[in-house]
Amino acid sequence: MSKTWRPATQLVHGGTLRSQYGETSEAIYLTQGFVYDSAEAAEARFKGETEGYIYARYGSPTNDMFEKRMCAMEGAEEARATASGMAAVAAAILCQVKAGDHIVAARALFGSCRWVVETLAPKYGIECTLVDGRHLENWEKAIRPNTKVFFLESPTNPTLEVVDIAGVAKLANQIGAKVVVDNVFATPIFQKPLELGAHIVVYSATKHIDGQGRSLGGVILSDKEWVTEHLQDYYRHTGPAMSPFTSWTLLKGLETLPLRVKQQTENASKIADFLAEQKQVAKVIYPGRKDHPQADIVARQMRGGSTLVAIELKGGKEAAFALQNALDIVKISNNLGDAKSLITHPATTTHKNLTDEARAELGISPGTVRLSAGIEDTDDLIEDFAHALSKIKA
Repeated sequence: MSKTWRPATQLVHGGTLRSQYGETSEAIYLTQGFVYDSAEAAEARFKGETEGYIYARYGSPTNDMFEKRMCAMEGAEEARATASGMAAVAAAILCQVKAGDHIVAARALFGSCRWVVETLAPKYGIECTLVDGRHLENWEKAIRPNTKVFFLESPTNPTLEVVDIAGVAKLANQIGAKVVVDNVFATPIFQKPLELGAHIVVYSATKHIDGQGRSLGGVILSDKEWVTEHLQDYYRHTGPAMSPFTSWTLLKGLETLPLRVKQQTENASKIADFLAEQKQVAKVIYPGRKDHPQADIVARQMRGGSTLVAIELKGGKEAAFALQNALDIVKISNNLGDAKSLITHPATTTHKNLTDEARAELGISPGTVRLSAGIEDTDDLIEDFAHALSKIKA
């Protein structure tokens, strides 16, 4: 593969492995096991003396193509595909900590991500501290002698806060800790956490990478040493592996990722600008706008805005529900990154398990809705919102 390929080319051709038949589209290797030429060959494969596949839970040709293509895009040495985004998050964190270790995580996390660090990890004797990740001094104050992992999303779900990844990575390097970044909201098109100093990147491939509401999947990316020393055995023995059919579906999604993200971001930006001027709207948060609270960090570490918009309506939950119910093109769904525009009410869906106080800390009010812009015509989407807002009392 040419190292000079640009992202759009990498996402079409990167990692392609063709069989003897020379197929245009990648082949799907739906097999659990692999056949060896001899007993001696099987022994050598298991000893690691020869290269090759052993069992689909460890790896397969189709998964290998997806992982290599993601590595090419992300600038990583190694990747492991997982059955879901949460499988990727859990594996990336838990594979490198043990009882007595300490995790520092930004408090602004997807509900399930927060559950892993705040509820699951302590069951196994792993301590966790949640911080307001917007300010570097909070990360520094939370460091303990046993701190091993920093975990964050940027931009965050659902209020699109932005964390200084390079700053957090600098702190982590001073104590020998690892930084795990969930890069879903930025996508690999607009942000490269490894270039900013992060050590591990995770994605829910269910979102933009698939992008068409078909598959669950995830991926973990890092350097070869970390994967070999920490992730590989955990991955092989706990079994979060991705199905080869899912890998093939995601390979198809990667081919159009730049085109979809470009249109989604253009739509999100224009919708954000439109909504910011509407009397029914109290606040709009979008990383592409100058009034974003961390606009300076956005400019430093992101190459574009986002496909997501956080909207706070003046009328609270009643107005939020009325808006969702009055939309025609935009569908109510808790997924994101889809070709279809989707909207959800975090307080009653993705973040419903948090206390009222925890939601308030994150800026999630009863009137907050999260929009995931799709690839529809921009004017149609704006007209859809204009019609829906007309149903809400200012």
